[in-house]
Amino acid sequence: MTLLVPEAVTAAQSCYTRAVNDWWCPAYLSDYRHELWSATLQHLWITLVSVAVGFLVAVPLALLARRYHRLESSILAVTTGIYTIPSLALFPLIVPLTGLSPTTVVVGLALYSLTILVRNTLEGLRAVPTDVRESAVGLGFSPIRLLFRVEFPLALPVVIAGLRIATVSTVALTTVGAIVAYGGLGNLLFDGVSTNFKAEILAASVICVLLAFALDGALVLTQRLLTPWTRLKAG
Repeated sequence: MTLLVPEAVTAAQSCYTRAVNDWWCPAYLSDYRHELWSATLQHLWITLVSVAVGFLVAVPLALLARRYHRLESSILAVTTGIYTIPSLALFPLIVPLTGLSPTTVVVGLALYSLTILVRNTLEGLRAVPTDVRESAVGLGFSPIRLLFRVEFPLALPVVIAGLRIATVSTVALTTVGAIVAYGGLGNLLFDGVSTNFKAEILAASVICVLLAFALDGALVLTQRLLTPWTRLKAG
C-alpha cells in the first residue's frame, strides 16, 4: 500500500506530498516501481487465467448449444444472466466456496466472460460454409477431426474477436477484485481513491489501459498468424 508523504519528509519527493499531490509525479513512479510492477503482474496473471478458464468452459457450452437447439436459449440466457450480476455482489457469493483468494476473482471474471465467448464461438462455428463441412464429411472426416481440422480453424476470426472483447473487458473488471484484496492495479486504484493520492490513481489507470491495448494487440497478431487465408482473401 502506498501513502502520501508528509511535505516535511523530503523535498525531493515533493510531487507526492500531501501539500502538492500532483497527478503526474515521476518521483512516485521511480520510488514505487516495484509495487507498480508487482500489481501489474498480478493484474496480468488474473486476466489471462480468467479468460483462459472462461474460454475452456465456453467452447463445450457453444458446442452443446449448436448440437441441441433446445439448450441454446437456456445456455445463452444463463450466461447473459450471470453478466448482469453486479461484481460487488458476485464476488461475495463466491467467497464461501473459494475463500479470500485469487481463485475468487478468477472464477468471477471467468463467469463474466462466458456471455461473450459462448456467443462468438457459437456464431463462428455456424458461419462455417455448409458445403465445406459436407465436403469434409465426404472425405471421411470424423466429427472430432471435422471440428478441429475444419470448423474451428474457419471459426477462428469470430472466436478471436470474442476473445479480444472478453480480454479487454476483463482487464477493466479485474480492478474490482480489490474488494477481496486481489485486484492487481485495482488495489492501487482503491488505495489512491480512498486517500486522494492522485499520482497513484493516474499511474494505475494508465498502466491498466496500456495493458488492455497490449493484450488486444497480441490477440490481433495471433489471429494474423493463425488465419493467413483471411489476408489473402482481403488482398
